[in-house]
Amino acid sequence: MVHKSWGQLTTLELYALLKLRTDVFFVEQRIDEEELDNRDQEPTTEHLWIADATGPVAYLRVLVDAEASHLDARYSFGRVVVRADRRGEGLAQVLVARVLQQHGHESMLLHSQEYIAPLYAKFGFESFGESYIEASIPHISMYRPGG
Repeated sequence: MVHKSWGQLTTLELYALLKLRTDVFFVEQRIDEEELDNRDQEPTTEHLWIADATGPVAYLRVLVDAEASHLDARYSFGRVVVRADRRGEGLAQVLVARVLQQHGHESMLLHSQEYIAPLYAKFGFESFGESYIEASIPHISMYRPGG
């Protein structure tokens, strides 16, 4: 597993990560929302990924907000992707477990596609609020208290 901040990413790593995200979100899922939101390059953003000989196969990013956006949660993670040919191997679970190993003492927030929410529930995340449509896909917000 690789864990880097924006300033530590090489141009080849950045390209490979953005390609993975684009392949999954835009090509496969046909999401038409803005992918490059400037949050990737914030000094506190963490990029975690798993790679094989062909490049990144699973990725997520951790964000830290100056103010809590729900209850006391300043930390969140998102942009969770696994390359299509590597799904079902538990790679997303490995990434989430690593985030919680490093930041589990912090309350966390995430916005999940509804069908993936059971994965996050295994890690203690609970949904709140109503489901909503984002990029034509049903989503739910989830929260996990620090501990």
